[in-house]
Amino acid sequence: MEKLFTPFDKNGLKLKNHIVMAPMTRSRALDNIPNQLMATYYGQRSEAGLIITEATAINPDALGYTRIPGIFNQQQIAGWKLSTDAVHASGSKIFLQLVHSGRIGHVDNLPVGAKLVGVSDIRASGQIYTDTRQMQDFSQPKALSTAEVETVIEDCVTAARNAIQAGFDGVELHSANGYLMEQFLNPHINNRTDRFGGSIENRARFLLTVAAKISAAIGRSNVGVRFSPYSTFNDLPAYEPQQVHETYQYLADKLNEIGICYIHLALNPDADKATYEAVREKFTGNLLYCNGLDMQSAEKILEGGSADLVGFGRHFIANPDLVTRLQQKAALQQPDFTTFYAAGEQGYIDYSFLS
Repeated sequence: MEKLFTPFDKNGLKLKNHIVMAPMTRSRALDNIPNQLMATYYGQRSEAGLIITEATAINPDALGYTRIPGIFNQQQIAGWKLSTDAVHASGSKIFLQLVHSGRIGHVDNLPVGAKLVGVSDIRASGQIYTDTRQMQDFSQPKALSTAEVETVIEDCVTAARNAIQAGFDGVELHSANGYLMEQFLNPHINNRTDRFGGSIENRARFLLTVAAKISAAIGRSNVGVRFSPYSTFNDLPAYEPQQVHETYQYLADKLNEIGICYIHLALNPDADKATYEAVREKFTGNLLYCNGLDMQSAEKILEGGSADLVGFGRHFIANPDLVTRLQQKAALQQPDFTTFYAAGEQGYIDYSFLS
């Protein structure tokens, strides 16, 4: 039997297989509250050993996108409980991905009283969808003060505690794709002169402080971090490759000291593979690879030991029974890209099962 389908048990994480459903924004949380439709979606896909949810806002300022869920009030906690119950009923585990979108957002997507903030006041180039006016340029962010950074850190910890209250098995910190945690890491976006800017150690301070405090609050075996080294998504400027390498090597070493459960790497075909290898060398916890994998490449990764778990994203959108289809080597259905971020059932819970 392929290793993909065998049980996983390492570093405090026990799963029924080695397959992870990767986090994907789906924009079905009306009024930013998780609902039964979302619970059906996640429940349908609980053949995966571990599900990592879509990015979920830690506070109102973090809601840069339309219809993304939050985890900062009781309605949201109750709404997410529907999904955790559905996934646990199939013997799978589910982690909540925590995000602050930072400068990537638009004021029309924010609730009353919230503001668009970033690591700096550098405005992102590009556009974002709004339900009010469709595509709009990214809004101008306000740079967080040092005191406000400390408040965001505490909001992350509160969000993690709320996730456990909602029944999640753990949380993943979204330090990828150009959102706030990665904005701190990038020297072209982070122009701060306080203790959160300048050197690699200072730029990494925000994420490492969040990881340490959440580990203390909910248990380090319940914490993961997602990275996308060398990514320029969401207008994130590329920086000197050696500095990128040193940044993620340093992060892997420090996260290993904290003792978190896993590091989740979004593979980039243009990345220096030595950086992935350095993360593997420095971090003795679980390593998860995702992005562009098929059954053959995923199995090769597991057999070779470069990663411990493998994630699939878009394959899970169109194939709720992806694990069964892979086991039976059945044809995979193709996703409908036009409904990825729609508001209803179409292209969300209406994909067929083999059975």
